[in-house]
Amino acid sequence: MKFWTYILLFLFMITSCSGSSSSQNLTWYKNSVITNVAEDPEKPEEFMRVSIGISPQIFFLSKKSADYKALLEKASLSHKKGTAYDIGIENNTNIIKQVNEIR
Repeated sequence: MKFWTYILLFLFMITSCSGSSSSQNLTWYKNSVITNVAEDPEKPEEFMRVSIGISPQIFFLSKKSADYKALLEKASLSHKKGTAYDIGIENNTNIIKQVNEIR
């Protein structure tokens, strides 16, 4: 009986640790509209500054990110047309990692 308990505990630990760490490291802003997109005045070569919501919260798009152009395009569309998106912000950095259409 003890043997099976250890086996089950081991399997549980393996499956609980093997999740997608990228989605766990994001804070999601659901149904959010981007109110402003501009170059960051402090580091214009590295970041675009993005404001989200009526009482704007400031986040950043990294120009060095592999999907920078796609994220910037969605951010600009949201800003110009008022399109709402689900926006994933990396924890502890305030960097936008995902901009998804609402399902």
